[in-house]
Amino acid sequence: QVQLVESGGGLVQAGGSLRLSCAASGRTFSSYTMGWFRQAPGKEREFVAAIRRSGLSTYYADSVKGRFTISEDNVKNTVYLQMNSLKPEDTAVYYCAVDFIPLSAAPVAAYWGQGTQVTVSS
Repeated sequence: QVQLVESGGGLVQAGGSLRLSCAASGRTFSSYTMGWFRQAPGKEREFVAAIRRSGLSTYYADSVKGRFTISEDNVKNTVYLQMNSLKPEDTAVYYCAVDFIPLSAAPVAAYWGQGTQVTVSS
């Protein structure tokens, strides 16, 4: 059974930083795309960042490019999202996802985590 467990969310002031973690278990995801989506209240879930593990290509939404960095630890089967220069508009529930098309407008993935809340105060 595949399980994705996120951690690292919380409350931070604008301009601050947070690092999200997503630990995957249940199978090996070495050839899949892993990454993050987010959903703010009243809005649709949107793509944030992805890493294609074979080749290590990375992808970012324009809204986070230059501020967020996605990385991975193959040994731990964990993906990280380092979020710097956070803005109030980054406030959302952040979901880890596996096996999806990066940059796609449709939030479709084979596996989802339970989500972790990120709140950025102004």
